[in-house]
Amino acid sequence: MLKRNFTEEQNMFRGAYRKFLEKEIAPHVERWREQGIVDREAFTKAGEQGFLMIWPEEQYGGMGDDDFRFEQIIIEETANVYAGDWTNTLHSRLVGPYLSRFGSDEQKARFLPKCVTGECILAVAMTEPDAGSDLAGMRATAKDMGDHWLLNGAKTYISNGINADLVVVAAKTDPDNNPHAMGLFLVERGMEGFERGRNLKKMGMKAQDTAELFFNDVKVPKENVLGDPTLGFVYLMQGLAEERLIGACGFIASAQKAFEVTREFVMERKVFGKPLSYMQNTQFKMAELR
Repeated sequence: MLKRNFTEEQNMFRGAYRKFLEKEIAPHVERWREQGIVDREAFTKAGEQGFLMIWPEEQYGGMGDDDFRFEQIIIEETANVYAGDWTNTLHSRLVGPYLSRFGSDEQKARFLPKCVTGECILAVAMTEPDAGSDLAGMRATAKDMGDHWLLNGAKTYISNGINADLVVVAAKTDPDNNPHAMGLFLVERGMEGFERGRNLKKMGMKAQDTAELFFNDVKVPKENVLGDPTLGFVYLMQGLAEERLIGACGFIASAQKAFEVTREFVMERKVFGKPLSYMQNTQFKMAELR
């Protein structure tokens, strides 16, 4: 991977993280793919060494450094050892910031420390069987019952869905009058009425547990609502913007790894007594890929 535009501290971080991956993650990836889920120890081991959720303030156990390049390094190096289906970045940088951006001081103090250590694994639940990118088509609802919210609905294709201890669930709070009024509700493992369905089989990313989630009259305490219960749509739009940056880093890192693997193959593979890389068409293709 290119090291330009990284600080000395970040390059040292890269080296330490690479060693961690080689020792604690890479040897287990194939087994995780076979079992369809990553061992929870992957998160706690990463947390112990400071490789989860870099950005939270020190009072919550993080480094207090919100420089996205740290996460870029994590994404690049994770792809480099073929471990992209360990969704550490989804936990750390895609879901975690919802707590810091929109959570109260009490919520941050209650959840962030265990998220940093990997004891509390995160997921976000937006997609439904009949509603994907069209969030306005969401059918999950949350009704204000005075001292709590009553959450009902179903979600699907939820990454970290089996492992998750805390799920940020999007649900409409005024479906009859305003289809864009929705809240983000913190649903914790063990809450009555919160059930998990299948760990879905996929063509790729097989170690990533992707599940169905069901919410049947789940009583969500008022202290488990993120920010304004009518502005969840706005909150999600802010989070999804960085999700595209996360995706871009991952796609480029995977493409770079694919190029390197292909280059190694064509240099070693012999055809008609010469390496495949000597063939003009191969050189054209490799140049185009690069």
